[in-house]
Amino acid sequence: MNLKWSTLEHQMQEHGIQSLLITDPKHVYYLTGFLSNPHERFLAAAMTLGEEPFLVVPALDEEAAHAASDISRIYTHTDTDNPYLVLNQALKGSSGTMALEKNHLSVARFESLQEHLTFARYQDLGPWLQDMRVRKSADEIAKIKHAVLLIEQVLKEGLTKVKEGVTENELVAEIEYQIRRLGADGPSFDSMVLFGEKTALPHGVPGTRKLKHGDLLMYDIGVYADGYASDITRTFAFGEPSPELTQIYKAVLEANEQAIRCIRPGVTFASIDLAARTVIDQAGYGEYFMHRLGHGLGIDVHEYPCVHGKNEALLQAGNVFTVEPGIYVPGVGGVRIEDDIAVTPDGVEVLTSFPKTLTILE
Repeated sequence: MNLKWSTLEHQMQEHGIQSLLITDPKHVYYLTGFLSNPHERFLAAAMTLGEEPFLVVPALDEEAAHAASDISRIYTHTDTDNPYLVLNQALKGSSGTMALEKNHLSVARFESLQEHLTFARYQDLGPWLQDMRVRKSADEIAKIKHAVLLIEQVLKEGLTKVKEGVTENELVAEIEYQIRRLGADGPSFDSMVLFGEKTALPHGVPGTRKLKHGDLLMYDIGVYADGYASDITRTFAFGEPSPELTQIYKAVLEANEQAIRCIRPGVTFASIDLAARTVIDQAGYGEYFMHRLGHGLGIDVHEYPCVHGKNEALLQAGNVFTVEPGIYVPGVGGVRIEDDIAVTPDGVEVLTSFPKTLTILE
């Protein structure tokens, strides 16, 4: 039993839990090393107090589960089996209280659990997993660094296709081709490339807009590699930008750098958000920075913690999150600069290294 399972077993003992059930495929990977997409089929990692954890997987994934996981007990079900009966058999009739993932289980699956298992009560184990995931190990940070390295290589290659008249969709296609070519598992979210006035849309959708001189280009892209995500945003100019866009860029860059300077263990997430927001307020663009400063990063591209002005939790070594201030002026354009960072025992390590100074592409 690895340290993660031992931590969960300690929580079970403290809370009087007889069994626990993990059904989010990403958490199955986090705890066992087995990463899969079961589609509509049932997948779970589970444990009864005092016994070794086990996996329940579709029969077609049995070989992969044995190869990838550190779990010796693996139960399978075919497409004509009832997986809840398989689970009940593996649990050996355990009863009492089960801890499970309320944020992941659908109502239909929970009703099936109630029908086939004998537990009297169910408790949410989501907070336990959140507390475990919020501090990354050295191995996890190394995997995130690898994902960052890949997406920066992707961005470098993608920029070689920038030319007048190219469309947003064409550059997105190039990004997603490079993601696969360079060895990532896939994008960590829908790749975003926006031009001109569309850069004022924080979550704009790429389309057929063509690039012309004087436009800003915003890339918001990331990859998964070995189960961990990266997420980077860089904004460029195609030809000389207007004085206003240059001023906006300068304010966002200063906000990004000021926030990073404030990062260290023991400060609040709220204070980091405030540091960036103050710079943008003083530049006269406060109303155009309408989202949080950042979000946690790990096996999900968006996970706890939220870096916003009401999160008074204290930073700890091992926290990994984004710093991504932005200014979005409708009809004019927008700038966002996003870095991935890790909190160290004595400060901060910026995991992204792609240049942030305003780059003019020709």
